[in-house]
Amino acid sequence: MTKTIAIIGLGYVGLPLAIEFGKKYPTLGFDINPTRIEELRNRFDRTHQINSHDFQEAKFLSFHTDIQELKNAQIYIITVPTPLDEYKNPDISYLLNASKMIAPLLSSKDIIIYESTTYPTCTLKDCVPILEQYSSLKYNIDFFVGYSPERINPGDREHKLPDIKKITSGSTPEVAKEIDELYASIITAGTYLAPSIEVAEMAKVIENAQRDLNIAFVNEIALICDKLGIETQEVLKASSTKWNFLPFKPGLVGGHCISIDPYYLTHKAHELGYHPRVISAGRLVNDAMPSFVAQKLIKLMIAKDIKILRAKILILGVTFKENCNDIRNSKVFEVIDELIEYGCEITLLDPLAIPEEVSKLTSAPLYSNLSEINKRFDGVLLAVAHKEFEEIDLASHTHNQSVIYDLKDVLKSSHARL
Repeated sequence: MTKTIAIIGLGYVGLPLAIEFGKKYPTLGFDINPTRIEELRNRFDRTHQINSHDFQEAKFLSFHTDIQELKNAQIYIITVPTPLDEYKNPDISYLLNASKMIAPLLSSKDIIIYESTTYPTCTLKDCVPILEQYSSLKYNIDFFVGYSPERINPGDREHKLPDIKKITSGSTPEVAKEIDELYASIITAGTYLAPSIEVAEMAKVIENAQRDLNIAFVNEIALICDKLGIETQEVLKASSTKWNFLPFKPGLVGGHCISIDPYYLTHKAHELGYHPRVISAGRLVNDAMPSFVAQKLIKLMIAKDIKILRAKILILGVTFKENCNDIRNSKVFEVIDELIEYGCEITLLDPLAIPEEVSKLTSAPLYSNLSEINKRFDGVLLAVAHKEFEEIDLASHTHNQSVIYDLKDVLKSSHARL
């Protein structure tokens, strides 16, 4: 018998998953946002990950806002956000609420798979008790769970869901095998069956913690180079001539994974009485970069005798990474806030960012095209390396004293680089 799959949460992770499963199996996509569901029913994805052809191929997929319409599913896959709270502690409320929401729908032998990034032991110690409490069913007797961490890379057109190897795990050997076979049917890159749910959880958080540390290293090198008056990018180019040098670049570390997952790992470590030094140090370096960037731009402008109060600054790019429209946890907004505190007048240019999302985070005006802006700027900060900026001509929007600060070594002419 072909089982029906329900996907809970249709964001950057859930929607591609629903599309791929919907090509082969009866699939129910659920989201609490009615606007999102209406857009998806009309084959429009505001994240621009899924095109109309993808929707057309997913002939077994339907979209829902009524949780009761999922009651006939046998497999539930939860792909909700796991952000940080204001104190940088893990916020698993979405995960627990999703568990509470589907628990009353569960029937005998149903399987719940979690994809949301979290700390090791969260699935079994935090989520399973909620499922038991609100379903009146028993774990590993009446229902089973699995964990298969998401590896979606927003904005990456080369590495899509089927092209990225998938880690799988399950609460019993039999269920783990079934979950692995389910994912193997849509993942052309193959799967890796982890020996336990905790191993799969830990593997996910260290993937991004490792990247965070590597970026922190080159960010710290950039800080040292700045004090020495040496071009960081030139140093990295020289070092990259060695075959085993890792080509990480300095910059602002934001987004929904790299800048968040290390905190999930350190949170669990602290619970166990261990205080991780290296991971925490990397976070300290990367968290300090927005302030460094803002202050560096101000210093460069002062050096050119530019009056800072009401100075006009253009920021190129506000998303958390290049060539995608995702602004979740983008550190560019911290730079914006600090520059505003200095009394600067900020204008934003980003051809990909969604205006209504940006307006929730800043009052600075956002434009999608340089031709829409009719002013000259005292300072320009390239914060995100969108491909649209590679050939940008700033001549008519700057003056002789203008400072152009390029964080990503993209612009043909700049006065400073990170």
